[in-house]
Amino acid sequence: MINEAKRHLEEKLIPFWEALKDGEYGGFYGFMGYDLTVDKKYVKGCILNSRILWFFSNAAMVLSRDDLREYADHAYLFLRDRCIDRKNGGIFWSLKYDGTPEETIKHTYNQAFAIYALSSYFDLTGKREALELALSLQDVIEERCTDEYGYLEAFDAEFKPVDNEKLSENGVMAEKTMNTLLHVLEAYTELLRVLKKHADKLPGLKDREQKTAGYLKKMLDTFADRIYNPELHRQEVFFDRTWNSLIDLHSYGHDIETAWLVDRCTEILGDAAYKAKTAPITNDLADKIYHRAYVNHSLLNECERGKDDTKRVWWVQAEAVVSFVNSYQKDRSRTDYLEAARDIFRYVMDKQTDKREGSEWFMWTDDEGRPIPDAPIVEPWKCPYHNGRMCLELIKRGEQLESDL
Repeated sequence: MINEAKRHLEEKLIPFWEALKDGEYGGFYGFMGYDLTVDKKYVKGCILNSRILWFFSNAAMVLSRDDLREYADHAYLFLRDRCIDRKNGGIFWSLKYDGTPEETIKHTYNQAFAIYALSSYFDLTGKREALELALSLQDVIEERCTDEYGYLEAFDAEFKPVDNEKLSENGVMAEKTMNTLLHVLEAYTELLRVLKKHADKLPGLKDREQKTAGYLKKMLDTFADRIYNPELHRQEVFFDRTWNSLIDLHSYGHDIETAWLVDRCTEILGDAAYKAKTAPITNDLADKIYHRAYVNHSLLNECERGKDDTKRVWWVQAEAVVSFVNSYQKDRSRTDYLEAARDIFRYVMDKQTDKREGSEWFMWTDDEGRPIPDAPIVEPWKCPYHNGRMCLELIKRGEQLESDL
């Protein structure tokens, strides 16, 4: 599985995204249809660009490939010069194809992914400018995107609150979401990792390291005390301002993703008390998903009001592979998790991957593993972050699991 993941990364994913580089206007093209036609004048989502920056930065480091630095640099310059609102601060939601602002709302989720990407890019390059941008965006989140209960979500260009349409769905309008909190936690975890790693080269940033650790502890408390539902063995998804759940919804993909991202957070944090607090929760989430949503060699999407959505979503499968491997690493007696990871990986290679030349992964497949037509191959949310990360995580974990995988 490790060798196949490496081949898939180097022969399928990396060349695909390299080919979408926009050498004229910067960044990467924002849309490819099911027919593999690239729309070079489609909007460029800032989340997409951040995730591409993260992808090429990490691929360059994990694979020790200096040639990928070119693509990380290209993504970084677009983020720095185009995606950031120099007047009001923060990252725009999207840009027109030529790099001018298209949708100027600010979303906490979007700021988080820029921090995630910039932190990794700093780790690759050592460019202090990139780290300073990440820290400035953390200031934006902490100073302009919070209330007494936690992180708010959606704002206009000047940071006046607006409806959270971008991260709400299933018929509700949420003031707070598990999804946004998860990815702020993910971003701050990566920021803390690089602050710790490069501490000897970063005089004057010890205070920032301690603050970031404090923010992460508060988020872990929120996950444990407000988002995790111990009676239903799941996370709630959409909330009002004071963390009251708004809908009966079980997001299988987010639960399996959370199970390993929270573990990663406590590993980087290095706080035994928080590891002890959250480990039973992440164990419970993974076990529930294994028994509830792992069906027919793959993971179901979600369950709303007792009804399963059976389409297979690309990112859900990728996160399931990583998370089940992670759960097996925590408890080597759970060989069923390892077998599930192998099984879903095989599904991904055989069914989720589009074998057509010049393509990548199908966004959705049906209950029989057939691609659902007309779903695009690239759009503002469809990126190399989840599937690329699956490959990178398998490669990084390979030394520990070579004999097993």
